[in-house]
Amino acid sequence: MPRKLAYDLLRSGSPTPLRDLDRLAAVEGLDARDRGLARRLVATCLRRRGTLLALQRTFVRGKPKPELATLIQIGMAQLLFLDRVPDHAAVNTTVDAANDTLGLAKGRVVNGTLRSLIRARVEGHTGDRRRDLVGTNWSFAIDAFRCPEHHPLLWFEDALSMPAALAKGWVQRLGEDAAIELALQALDEPPLSVQVLADDEAAATRDLEALLAEHDLAPLAREGRALLLPTDATEHVVASEAFARGDLTIQGATAARAAALVEAREGQRVLDLCAAPGGKTAAIARAGAEVTAIDVDPLRLERVRDTARRLGVLERVTTLVSDGTAALGDVGPGDGAFDAVLVDAPCSNTGVLAARPEARWRFGPANLASLGEVQARLIREGAARVAPGGRLVWSTCSVEPRENQAVVKALVAECDGAFELVEEHLALPRRDALPSDGGYAAALVRRAER
Repeated sequence: MPRKLAYDLLRSGSPTPLRDLDRLAAVEGLDARDRGLARRLVATCLRRRGTLLALQRTFVRGKPKPELATLIQIGMAQLLFLDRVPDHAAVNTTVDAANDTLGLAKGRVVNGTLRSLIRARVEGHTGDRRRDLVGTNWSFAIDAFRCPEHHPLLWFEDALSMPAALAKGWVQRLGEDAAIELALQALDEPPLSVQVLADDEAAATRDLEALLAEHDLAPLAREGRALLLPTDATEHVVASEAFARGDLTIQGATAARAAALVEAREGQRVLDLCAAPGGKTAAIARAGAEVTAIDVDPLRLERVRDTARRLGVLERVTTLVSDGTAALGDVGPGDGAFDAVLVDAPCSNTGVLAARPEARWRFGPANLASLGEVQARLIREGAARVAPGGRLVWSTCSVEPRENQAVVKALVAECDGAFELVEEHLALPRRDALPSDGGYAAALVRRAER
């Protein structure tokens, strides 16, 4: 059943398959163990898609149809990246899924392919980047990946599962070593970032550590009120009494910085133009501001209300369904109605590819052009509603200059000196002693009218 659910999600065409998984798992009645396996399968197939496609080209004759290719990749993912699944179980269960879904003939193709992969798989690395499987202790007895010397960007796609178009920009801007590090960071399941909000921080932290210890888990790192936890801790944290009463919240360091740049204060009016899922909205409201939270999706906006309710600030949050432009007359004309505006814009997600592995496969000129149109519209709409002396914060979880510095620079030029850039931060994802996601945030101040 977990393999079949993984297959259905990977074939669904959904832009957010991992977000859909819990809902479908509940419909299928999967227990926590099977749900966890399905999640690891889907996430691994997305994170390692480029590598799995390279191995498919190596071990499968011809070009299999998408349905068969998906099952082959699910089997390969188990054999190469899921240590807890024995080889015989990986092969047999995937073949059974192929038999049930596509018929016995395709089941035989899956069986032969996976057994050929096992025969070619070798424990340990060789030092040959065409054969070594990055992030594992496996290599292959034959060349599996394109040559990094002759085709470096195609090697990125094969060995690091990073699309050539994305890797090219990173190499040009940051150099090959930094680009490789970014790609490696995106292959790992990210830790859970938890912010301790309780007044008695020490007591809340001790209670959280005790809860984790009950499940043989422990914090990975700590910085101030932020704790990094194993991903396996997510379910336990969300189900805890501390989370329910608002002593804890889940928020990454980059998101927290963007909310802090608003510099919200008691009595201010703040507009959060792309509010879901609500972490930044709640942080601004906790600072004492009255927040108007807008999102285009009513279901996601309900999550904003849920978050505000859990953190005890719902009375300071007003929500409105809008695409960020169409209904803004309901919350104030474009003449400087707010003390601050936060625009946490839709973006390519290149700073959070570890958490959103599917986003890398959408990256390309058409997607960036479409996002660029939305981003330009949103920052203009946000700027129009900042009061003289107020702040405009532009935030993304992208590390691409065209979605960050270029957008801010264009607005400053367009507004002919009305806005001044006062602070900006670009954070690249990292996986050192204190792993974190990546993203960008900039604060601009609207000059007082003369």
